[in-house]
Amino acid sequence: MNPTGHTIRSLIDQYAESFPEKIFVFYPETGISHTWSEFRTRVQAVAQHLAKMELPPKVPVAGLLGNGQAALELFLGGMYGGFKVLLANPLAGAEILAYVLEHSETTTLFVDSQHQELARQALAQLADKPLLIPLHPDHIAVWENSGMDEKYVSPAVPKPEDAALLIYTSGTTGRPKGVIHTHESLLYGGWNTEVAHELIPEDRGLCVLPLCHINAQVVSVMGTLVSCSGIVIPDRFQVSKFWSWIVDEKCSWFSVVPTILSYLMNAEIDENLKSKLAQVRFGRSASAALPPALHESFEERFGLSIVETMGITETAAPMLSNPLNPELHKLGSPGIAFGNEVRVADAEGNIVASGEESEIQVRGRNVMQGYFKNSEATSDAFSPDGWYRTGDLGKMDADGYVFITGRLKELIIKGGENIAPREIDDVLYRHPNVLEAAAFPLPDKHYGQTVAAAIAVRPGEDVPESALRQLCLEAMGAYRAPSRYFFLKELPKGPSGKIQRLKLTERFSNTEADISEV
Repeated sequence: MNPTGHTIRSLIDQYAESFPEKIFVFYPETGISHTWSEFRTRVQAVAQHLAKMELPPKVPVAGLLGNGQAALELFLGGMYGGFKVLLANPLAGAEILAYVLEHSETTTLFVDSQHQELARQALAQLADKPLLIPLHPDHIAVWENSGMDEKYVSPAVPKPEDAALLIYTSGTTGRPKGVIHTHESLLYGGWNTEVAHELIPEDRGLCVLPLCHINAQVVSVMGTLVSCSGIVIPDRFQVSKFWSWIVDEKCSWFSVVPTILSYLMNAEIDENLKSKLAQVRFGRSASAALPPALHESFEERFGLSIVETMGITETAAPMLSNPLNPELHKLGSPGIAFGNEVRVADAEGNIVASGEESEIQVRGRNVMQGYFKNSEATSDAFSPDGWYRTGDLGKMDADGYVFITGRLKELIIKGGENIAPREIDDVLYRHPNVLEAAAFPLPDKHYGQTVAAAIAVRPGEDVPESALRQLCLEAMGAYRAPSRYFFLKELPKGPSGKIQRLKLTERFSNTEADISEV
């Protein structure tokens, strides 16, 4: 349904009244399911619990959580009560987490058992520490036992234009930027998903992507909410259980990243699996380019249609999608615009001719409100005529299909996770004997891209690779830390003296050269 005039709260209320016995969510590890009526009661408990905490105005309700019941209830319950929600990314590492908590002005952080140590490491770096509220190991959240007043009274009735989500994403500056989405932009992101994939109330989607990412938040959750369909949310992605979740819970679609498709391709499967997937209408791939060879081989092996798409945090995920009809797919393209508008234009907003390369720009009600506490970056992100500038280079063919050709923003996309090279550079430069440093992407068969680093050492000095590895692991965690290190006499530079990361990628993408080339 078109979400004009709606909020997350108004849709939940509408479905709880109209379809009280319809199952909305199922958690396979616990076997717990909730109807729309039951779920509304639970998010009301969350909202009321948060109201009783008397949080300072406009501060986010923050969580450091894995997937599952508590994460979904905090996510939607906070918004239901008119709060702004922040689900921090555990893969960011303690240092970045500390920055996010400080920058967002978070005063309270809900933490599950598996992330409490990470939270303590982050808080140790802060002068003003948020209050940690631990969740029970069995995922029963604190609001479960807080009690509900006989008659629910909301602390605030949200409006469509109210801020609902604060989500941090890495940019080229190296510092994560806080993206603000409203109820309207989130629901329109969900609506774009519904339109592109023709979701209906009878559908049930499998969500294995992290709920701290915009993809899961909007495509899986908001897409389900707008279409009044159902969702299955395991605690985490598991290769060994993926297909059993699909089959046993009668899922009709799923949303993944190319990394997951690669893992599924390399896993052993039931020889009769293909015949058990008749109810699956499609799978959705986003967050990174889907290699055509993987695309074709996956479809052949499992007999499923994979829809390649593209979305970014600032556009509430879906921005481009191939049509649902497999005959209309174009391999190597994330598709055409659904719900929003997409153009390929120069910096002045002039649309280039079909097949010519320029920047991909987006306009629509799914686009962010702006960057939190960064009006300059917000202004720079939009063209003079109001289109969001993605920073991606591409071409559009005569049919409106977009083909990505490069990046204006120097992001490394590892398994759907955006990693800013500059933030890695800054950590490497902490070693006193590092003269020059540059992080760059290398192709990876599992993650799409992996992080590499090129180092120039001060003359006469020595920098053990082990020291750099330890430095990066402590600062940003294993996921963002470089997996390969290349020691060079000098890093390649352009006329202005800027290090050319693209040349590093080109040089080392097709070689197994010794990592020491000094």
